[in-house]
Amino acid sequence: MNYADVLPLDESAMTEARQRIDSLSKPLGSLGQLEDYAVKLAGIRGFMGGTLAKRAVLVFAADNGIYEQGITPVPQDVTPMQTINIANGIAGVNAFAAQAGADVFVYNVGIAKEVRQKNIIDAVVMRGTNDMTKGPAMTRGQCERAMKAGYEAAAAHADYDVLGLGEMGICNTSTTAAVASVLLDKPVSAMTGKGAGITEEQYQKKIAAISRAIEVNEPDANDPVDVIAKVGGLDIAAMTGAYLACAHYKVPVVIDGFISACAALCAMRISPMSLGYMFASHKSYEQGYAAISKALGLSPALMLDMRLGEGSGCPLMFYILEASLRMLEDMGTFEEGCIDPTNYVDLRG
Repeated sequence: MNYADVLPLDESAMTEARQRIDSLSKPLGSLGQLEDYAVKLAGIRGFMGGTLAKRAVLVFAADNGIYEQGITPVPQDVTPMQTINIANGIAGVNAFAAQAGADVFVYNVGIAKEVRQKNIIDAVVMRGTNDMTKGPAMTRGQCERAMKAGYEAAAAHADYDVLGLGEMGICNTSTTAAVASVLLDKPVSAMTGKGAGITEEQYQKKIAAISRAIEVNEPDANDPVDVIAKVGGLDIAAMTGAYLACAHYKVPVVIDGFISACAALCAMRISPMSLGYMFASHKSYEQGYAAISKALGLSPALMLDMRLGEGSGCPLMFYILEASLRMLEDMGTFEEGCIDPTNYVDLRG
């Protein structure tokens, strides 16, 4: 599977979209990022305008062996329980997805406990990763299998107009902090937050455990697959593969929060052009998100202090992306509005 097999955005479609936007009856640049989104969507899809009526969020669930270090008071059983809740349509992501008219598909890529339910897609690579403070979280082969599972999941939904990626797994803020710390060459303390809620003592224990994992495994920062395999998670690996599939199949893909953004960073490092197919939904409240966002060069559209995960920010972003297309197609032009644009100042500077 050639993950670098990604084409650049369609420049002619983007030029057409820019020209249309600049003809609309408004000060140039006055709709900010909405204008950028409409142009980017044209580049991804190869045509201007249209709709994003067929929407879905893909959620990848997996457990993490670092849980054994006692860095969270949340029982590991919450992973299968909440995964089942998402599959049954009663979690946060489901509420937002239903409002946005989006489907939700749940993939089990590595829950520690056996889960058998017809609306949870079995893509299990291993029953949770190994404790990365003692050795690699997984083998490179297992990591590549998880990436392939995510790639195939997104490829199976390449007929959708837009996809969002989310995850479920206790301790995945720890694996994310580890991967991001290595890839961005940042101190572990700067990339590690308090996740689902921990005491200060547990927080310091979490930082120490992540630091120890990096020291023990010596991941190669120039090889994202090596980093994920040694100090990452199966969910991160699967989402990385899914981002790459979306880029290959020219499907706009929405980043959720901290974990989802880390996987986007991994995908970008593997295939830089895959970044052109991604949209950042919200600024995660989790410490470390800002550094990842800066590395991606993507500004999140929403500032809501969210940190739930599950892909919960994606349906909210679907609305915004659709709004950018409605601007493009439904607004009138200067000519239609009988307005002379001669004296307008371009607000884009």
